Amino acid sequence: MRSLLSRTDLSKWLYFGLHIKRWLALLLISIAIMGLGFAYLLREAYAVYAFPSWASEVTLQFMPRWARGLLFLSIASSLGVFSAWRLNRSLAEAVAPQARGGALLDMVYARRTQERGPRIVAIGGGTGLSTMLRGIKRYTSNVTAIVTVADDGGSSGRLRRDLQVIPPGDIRACIAALADAEPLVTELFQYRFNETSGDGIAGHSFGNLFIAAMAGVTGSMEAAIAETSRVLAVRGRIVPSTMEDIVLSAKMPDGSTVRGESRLPASGVPPLAVMIEPRNAAAHPAAVHAIAEAELIVIGPGSLYTSVLPNLLVPGIGQALRDSRAFKVYISNVATQRGETNGYSAADHYAALLRHLGANWLADVILANTNLPSEPFPEPWGAEPVSAPGDADYAGARLVLADLVDPERRLRHDSEKLASAVMRLYFERDLRQRVGEAALAR
Repeated sequence: MRSLLSRTDLSKWLYFGLHIKRWLALLLISIAIMGLGFAYLLREAYAVYAFPSWASEVTLQFMPRWARGLLFLSIASSLGVFSAWRLNRSLAEAVAPQARGGALLDMVYARRTQERGPRIVAIGGGTGLSTMLRGIKRYTSNVTAIVTVADDGGSSGRLRRDLQVIPPGDIRACIAALADAEPLVTELFQYRFNETSGDGIAGHSFGNLFIAAMAGVTGSMEAAIAETSRVLAVRGRIVPSTMEDIVLSAKMPDGSTVRGESRLPASGVPPLAVMIEPRNAAAHPAAVHAIAEAELIVIGPGSLYTSVLPNLLVPGIGQALRDSRAFKVYISNVATQRGETNGYSAADHYAALLRHLGANWLADVILANTNLPSEPFPEPWGAEPVSAPGDADYAGARLVLADLVDPERRLRHDSEKLASAVMRLYFERDLRQRVGEAALAR
């Protein structure tokens, strides 16, 4: 009985925001009214009908009425507790098999909480963006991922050339990160065919093929993203920064121009500037609307020149970002990338964003990793930790340091650490704002 009365099981029915208490209360009221109805009927039966002597023993007439009342209440409470516990387990096993052990209410509570979470826009691409989304979906389902479509290498590049669709790779990664489907389904979506699979399919990701096929079935890439998100129960929305066929090019220090996102890292040195073609590519209206409605905008993490900037260089995206009054956080990478950001600090990453946007200010906070390794990265990695010196110029943004690195993969962020740090910044910002308003009021 102790387990039935534990907070971890039954008191969760009373959590705020579940939209369950009102119906439980109505159910209890209806049961109480029904009990009163039975009581009146029994009272009338006692008055007009002579029961045999054994009926007195069965109905516990030898006990005081208050004792009978307490006994009936105890029996009813025990039955109610037991039935609620069994109902919880039965629903969990039938509706959500992965929630066995009484975790269905945890899922309901989490979903209700996420529905009331802040409106977040995350801008980027590649592994960095999907890593951040995997953690942030625990806090809110009101998240819009704005994804780059400049990828022209690998599976995405082949599908882009063969089928004339926007590259699905970064979109696939974000869908997998935000999906609420079974882990096996998500793993299947990320599966990549190896060299033994045949010339036509080798190197392709199953998810990329799925999205491309869905585009053929639905008639458009936008519908394909929406339907794939529905199939995988995605929390939030994935929106391409533009639906146009853009090409990323870079101006190099030697005066040459490199054309194509996949060719940029091969130069071995960071570019002076990157551009998109066409330069007047139209921003996706849903992306612009999401930025305008956002309460929190997260820029990065991700490859600076090939994942983050291709989004911001779409004129409508960059302008909407500058106009937005949302709280903005730029997340610096934890490691440099050979051919893109050799030797860059967190301040250098942020300065490149400002330079390309022609802006003096962009983010409220620069979030950088403070858990730097004591030894250099191995030479084959072609990377080094990104430092965040406190005396560097961050153009008015506030530098915040936190342990953000994945201990198993030192080149990447840890999704839970990163999401926790971002949400803490957002809620602390809200608290500081209220304190400031109260001080002004006095």
